[in-house]
Amino acid sequence: MKTITKERMIEHIPVLEVVPEDYQYDELPCIVFYHGWQTSKELALTPARKLAQLNNRVIIPDAMYHGSRRVENRSKIPSFTFWSSIQHNLIEFNLIKDYLYKKQFVLNNQISVAGFSMGGMTSAGLLTKHPDITSAAILMGTPNYQGFIDRLVFYSKQRNIQLPQDLEDSLSWTKNYDLNAQPEKISDRPIYFWHGTKDEKIPYHASHDFFETYRHKSFGQQMVFDTGIDEPHILTVDTMKTMATFLDKHFTH
Repeated sequence: MKTITKERMIEHIPVLEVVPEDYQYDELPCIVFYHGWQTSKELALTPARKLAQLNNRVIIPDAMYHGSRRVENRSKIPSFTFWSSIQHNLIEFNLIKDYLYKKQFVLNNQISVAGFSMGGMTSAGLLTKHPDITSAAILMGTPNYQGFIDRLVFYSKQRNIQLPQDLEDSLSWTKNYDLNAQPEKISDRPIYFWHGTKDEKIPYHASHDFFETYRHKSFGQQMVFDTGIDEPHILTVDTMKTMATFLDKHFTH
């Protein structure tokens, strides 16, 4: 199916909309796809097209400090800009959702979230606050926010990297979006995980342990996990296709 890509501004958020050309004004299942750390919305076009080719509408926002929202001289404090970008994604989701409903673009209230790396962590966080999200895909990300922060602190101490004394306090907001701390909010929704075993940025166990812990719980039985054997922190085309198929099979068209 032929897709088209449109540049839009949703309030102050620059986004790309990827949609089937013949159905661009119709109500469709919608996916908000979040790109990874230090990339941009344009670099998420390939997975977005895989989703749109299955007759879905995809919105790719630029995260704060990324793409057309990039700023010079951003904070050098380790991980601070990373978490700030996630925080903006989480807060801005409602603006994107409201836009989609106002335009009457959403079919049968079907909105999913997906993302790679930082975008996958955004998707996990959104599940804690939005029971109306119907499904999600977490690719090379982790739902365990506190575990990720603990890892930062541990390795910073090992490498004698000075962290601000109040860094952890300044990130206290993350507890409210930590899916690992409130796993019941999965609420039996379909979630697709993919993680490579050679990921050096977000360790494989950071998502796999979550899956193994909760997959047999009543709220976690629709989770699926695929392992990328010897795969580094890179999203493969095959994974994009599998993710798209997984999300689409849980939509009604």
